[in-house]
Amino acid sequence: MTERRPVGLEVRSEVVLPTNVAPEDANLVADFTPNLIDVGEHHLCPGCGEPIAIRAVMDAIAVLGLADKSMAVFGIGCSTAFSNNLDVEVLQALHGRAPSVATGVIRMRPELAVFTIQGDGDMGNEGLQEVLHAAARGENIVCIMLNNGVFGETGGHLTVTTTIGQRTKNTIEGRDADKHGHPMRIAELIAQIDGVGYVARGAVNDAGNVARTKRMVVEAFASQQAGNGLSFVEILTMCPTGWFIPTEDAPDYLAETIAGTHAVGVLRQEQSEQ
Repeated sequence: MTERRPVGLEVRSEVVLPTNVAPEDANLVADFTPNLIDVGEHHLCPGCGEPIAIRAVMDAIAVLGLADKSMAVFGIGCSTAFSNNLDVEVLQALHGRAPSVATGVIRMRPELAVFTIQGDGDMGNEGLQEVLHAAARGENIVCIMLNNGVFGETGGHLTVTTTIGQRTKNTIEGRDADKHGHPMRIAELIAQIDGVGYVARGAVNDAGNVARTKRMVVEAFASQQAGNGLSFVEILTMCPTGWFIPTEDAPDYLAETIAGTHAVGVLRQEQSEQ
């Protein structure tokens, strides 16, 4: 019996290439480092989602043409090490105090695009009152929270956002509500506050979510530029080191364990007055 093959499809022999070494004929096609990131290399753990999230923020700033009028305020955390790689002005805040520093900047320079970058431990545990009060005052800033549910830089223990069942250094068997309390949904808290123009939660565990997160950040800065008040974007990021799981399992772990509690989507969007 003659074997039938689909018309127009070339039959090729399977070639298996080793993945532990670079191919002998490999060459650099192009440097895909974004314009606002000076150095793409970093010392964060393999599989960390924070560099992806920060790239989404920088890409959004570039899309809107805000690079020359941007001021970043970093909190304390793993992502702080990445601040030296950015081609925008950066201020360093004390633990949890980034929204207060950003408040001072925007009141002195209201024409700027002022934004904060903080982890969930920095924003939620160390300085939750800072972002809540900034929201209530309607400070015209963008606050970015990178949420992996662990204090990554200071040991890997649980934070206020750690979900039930999530593994951390002091919840190896998973967070238990009776022992450790319940997680807080920071985006939902902020979305209820008058004075807030935009609230969304994205993720960076797959290409589709990265693209949606970038659009959220673009909308957040557009809202800030329109003077709608505080904009808040929470970005779910991977931390296989803090979760004690293999690196390759982290994207699925985020979807199955984290996103079920911290649902991705736009929570609030105020329309600008014409």
